[in-house]
Amino acid sequence: MITGATGFVGRHLIDHLKSNYGDHAVILGTTSNKEKIREGVVFSDLTDEHSILDLIDEFKPDQIYHLAAVSNVKESWENKAQVFHVNVLLAINLLEAARKSLVKDTVKILTVGSSEEYGSFSDRPIDESARLKPSSPYGISKASLSMLAALYFRAYGLNVVHVRAFNHAGPGQGRGFVIPDFAYQIARIESGVQEPVIRVGNLEARRDFTDVRDIVRAYCCLLNMKNTAFGEVYNVCSGTATSIRSILDQLIELSNSKIEVFEDPVLYRPIDEPIRVGDNRKIRDHLGWTPSIPLKKTLADVLEEMRKNVQDG
Repeated sequence: MITGATGFVGRHLIDHLKSNYGDHAVILGTTSNKEKIREGVVFSDLTDEHSILDLIDEFKPDQIYHLAAVSNVKESWENKAQVFHVNVLLAINLLEAARKSLVKDTVKILTVGSSEEYGSFSDRPIDESARLKPSSPYGISKASLSMLAALYFRAYGLNVVHVRAFNHAGPGQGRGFVIPDFAYQIARIESGVQEPVIRVGNLEARRDFTDVRDIVRAYCCLLNMKNTAFGEVYNVCSGTATSIRSILDQLIELSNSKIEVFEDPVLYRPIDEPIRVGDNRKIRDHLGWTPSIPLKKTLADVLEEMRKNVQDG
């Protein structure tokens, strides 16, 4: 069972499950996304705990991937109440339904957090034992979710594991995130519909980027391998910090257009941590997962997709 399956990560997760496990997924969608999704989607309201419980008891899933979330940090500053409603309250509905279900003793549940839970650190990679110091409403909401996941394991014995995914990108990611935003502007410049200038915020921030196709592989490992420690947290990350400036430079290098870069203070976040890089030793040691797709391929794939999108209008 997958919540948020119509989103960026969800669609890659479905493809990975079908390709590698042959699994049949019960997908919890919303009516606003009907046009975006495929056959086999069950529409459910995550605000209704009883509806979720009925579905869990009907389909008796082996695994639940809870991906449904508001995931844009900038948006969290503008719509704080909505972020907590979606990222915390809807998660409680799902966890409550799971603990009351017929499969409460056997179902494995993955909740998805973020590196934003950690806040700012020095150059050293952040491991799962680090103190949480979130510096955005989004980060606070995801830290709350990680605590809820641990609580439901300790109090009710639910097999819940929480992941803190660091920055990820790849084909299908919508605008509002740094890599698709840069790639979209470059594609528009190449097509002659935008002046050859890219407006940017803070380029000095350094982040840990992983391809979304590696991210979903990690999620599946966590619910399919015997060594997973339920009730705990796993970082999913590359372990390497890359500056936003480097991301932009690499994307521009993939283009034949001459492009100027203009830093616009309006695009800066209220708080923007200078560096955040993760330590992935726990998932590597427990499960043998390591990222396999180089950042250069991720950038090239995203840019090529944006070129097609701009051409198609």
